[in-house]
Amino acid sequence: MIEQKNLTIEKAGMKLESGEISALQLTQYYLKNIKEKNTKLNAYLEVFQDAEEQAKKIDEGIKSGKDMGPLAGIPFAIKDNILINGKSASASSKILENYKATYDATVIEKLREAGAVFLGRVNMDEFAMGGSTENSAFGPTKNPYDERRVPGGSSGGSATALAADMALAALGSDTGGSIRQPASFCGEVGLKPTYGRVSRNGLIAMASSLDQIGPIARTVSDAEIIFNTIKGKDPLDLTTIEPKEIKIKIDKLKIGILNYNKNGVDKDVNKMMDNALETFHRVGHEIKEIELPYLKYSLPCYYIIMPAEVSSNLARFDGVKYGALKEGENLLGDYLKTRGYGFGKETKRRAMIGTYVLSSGYYDAYYTKAQEVRALIKKDFENAFNESNERVDAIILPTAPEAAFKLGEKTDNPLKMYLEDIFTVSANLTGVPAISLPAGFKELDGVKLPLGLQIIAPHFREDILFQLGKEFENANLITKY
Repeated sequence: MIEQKNLTIEKAGMKLESGEISALQLTQYYLKNIKEKNTKLNAYLEVFQDAEEQAKKIDEGIKSGKDMGPLAGIPFAIKDNILINGKSASASSKILENYKATYDATVIEKLREAGAVFLGRVNMDEFAMGGSTENSAFGPTKNPYDERRVPGGSSGGSATALAADMALAALGSDTGGSIRQPASFCGEVGLKPTYGRVSRNGLIAMASSLDQIGPIARTVSDAEIIFNTIKGKDPLDLTTIEPKEIKIKIDKLKIGILNYNKNGVDKDVNKMMDNALETFHRVGHEIKEIELPYLKYSLPCYYIIMPAEVSSNLARFDGVKYGALKEGENLLGDYLKTRGYGFGKETKRRAMIGTYVLSSGYYDAYYTKAQEVRALIKKDFENAFNESNERVDAIILPTAPEAAFKLGEKTDNPLKMYLEDIFTVSANLTGVPAISLPAGFKELDGVKLPLGLQIIAPHFREDILFQLGKEFENANLITKY
């Protein structure tokens, strides 16, 4: 009998090592849950037929006394834009619905070496473009707390799989909040690492200067275990960096709080922030008000740079080398028909915006200006985190301005949907690491919906996120299940 209510990677690892449970039993437990729940939630697009075989090999290794790795037997859900050799990887788009990966992403190689079991690929907004997982070509994913509501996006399938007990851990990708926001909406821990800390090799690109792979997990410790497994320099991704390891526990940290516009934020989210400040003060940290003057320009800056990179990255999808092909009368006709069929509405919208801001006559007015503003936002963070006496060690913000909203509530108003990213995009523009923690609930329509607290730290200081995250968990002991 597997007691799953509070099972974590750490607890499961001990049970597997002691022989109390087997990797096969653990995998079968999640496969059973997927079979029972996925029809309603639509988190998994495909359950891998070899999941049990993967688990059996782990069990054989454990029995023979081999060191099978820190994630031996841990069942993972993998976002549909991360390549697994021989498996489909569609990025939840019709244009790639028949594409099979020809190699493992670097993060998959590392998880495989660490003994992870891959249960299947999970739903997402098409090419990671969205904040609700309603933009998938294969139907929306639903929030397990309330099936009338979204799980967040674009990694909504990853967050739902974990929150609905259909996986013990998950990988997502974060371009403007796509790990943190669904983690917030589904009551999980979501980590966006420092840009360059985790290889993007084998990730289907959305916006290359913003994308970052990271874990969605049940606890901060679980997120740390996964991060330590997948991080590292990779010759196949020249943006990756191996910094000097810094891991010093500091008893008293300075935590920065911003005077954001509380009128545009749900009152329960504001209350959650007040409680979080009280918690950190109680455990011995100093709270300091700070200003980031250019932070208010993050969202408009992001929605110029991101579509520009989308436009460039999606140009490769023409049906010629891989993916769907719809034949026209000539080569241009092939492109028009293939992309007209293969790309969804939001993907087309962002590609067209990006093409516009990169076009002759508009490049300097939009794209160049946005890059200049991005540099100013980055400078704001550098000033806040610098080594002077005025510096702070971390900054806290809400993850999202509200709890999970209803399916269909924002689909007809793209600007309203884009505002969901208001607290998360700055970490992607600047490359700093950020984590979302479960921090309370809001009751709506008789259902308790999770709320998320976001902590941002200086480049390569994930250790600060983990320290503060664990302290917050221990101080609050929030019951999620």
